[in-house]
Amino acid sequence: MPTVPNAKSDRRRLGPRVRARLRELYHGQTPKAVRFRLGVIGIDILLIGFFIVAPFIRETPAFLIVDLVVAFVLLLDIGGRALAADRWTDWIKRPSTWIDLFVLATLLFPLWLFNLAFLRVLRLWTLVHSEFFWETIGRRYDDTRWEDVTRAATTLVTFIFVMTGFVYTSFARVHPGINGYVDALYFTIATLTTTGFGDIVLFGTWGRVISIVTMLTGITLFVRLAQALFRPYKVRFPCPACGLQRHDIDAVHCKACGELLNIPNDELH
Repeated sequence: MPTVPNAKSDRRRLGPRVRARLRELYHGQTPKAVRFRLGVIGIDILLIGFFIVAPFIRETPAFLIVDLVVAFVLLLDIGGRALAADRWTDWIKRPSTWIDLFVLATLLFPLWLFNLAFLRVLRLWTLVHSEFFWETIGRRYDDTRWEDVTRAATTLVTFIFVMTGFVYTSFARVHPGINGYVDALYFTIATLTTTGFGDIVLFGTWGRVISIVTMLTGITLFVRLAQALFRPYKVRFPCPACGLQRHDIDAVHCKACGELLNIPNDELH
C-alpha cells in the first residue's frame, strides 16, 4: 500500500536540502556559487560603509529604519552561514561569529547599546580576515604578498575607526576640544602617528591611558604594515619534515632542517 506523504516528513526532508543548498552557495566553486558569494561580499561592504557613516547620520529621522533593515540583512547572512557550516558547534566557537552576533545585537537594540555601536566596524576586520573573502574575491591574491598587505592595512583602518568611535563616545560634548566625530578622528590620527599637535589633548588619567594605548598600538600596526610592504616575501609551503611554514620563493631546501622542497612556481613550465 503506497505511503501517503505528510507535512511532518516533508519538513524533515526540507531541512537537509536547504542546508545542502546553502553549503553549496557559501562554499562551492560553481559559477553560481561564486556569484552568490560576490553578492554577499558586496552587501557586506555596503553594511561596513553604513557603520562608518552612521555617526554622521544618527540624528536623521530615517536612521532607526535603516538600522533595522541592516539588522535584518545581517541576520539573514548569519543564519545562512550557520546553516551552511559543516558543524554548528565549530562555527559558533569562531571569534568572527561572536563579533558578528555582537554587531547584530547593537543593530537590534540601537538605543540600549548606543555607546558600543562604534564596535560595529569590527565587521570590516572579520570580512577581510576570513577565508570566505579570499576564496572568492581575492582568489588571485590568496597566499601572496597582497594578502598580507591587505590584512595589515585593514587591521590598521579598523583600529583607527574603533578608537575614533571610542573617543567620540567617551568625550564628545564633554571635552572642550571634541565637539563631533571629525574631531575624534583628528585626535586619533594625530595621536596614532605620534604627531601630537597639542590642540586636542585628553586630560585626566583616563585620557592619558587612551592616548598611550593609541600611540603604542598605532606604532605596532604601522610597523606591521611596513613589514608586509617591504620585507622579502616568503611563500607559505609547509616543510614535509619539520613543518616550517614560510620559505623564500626560490628555496630548494628548508632552512630549518635541510629537507628538499618542491614549491610550486607558476614561472616554471
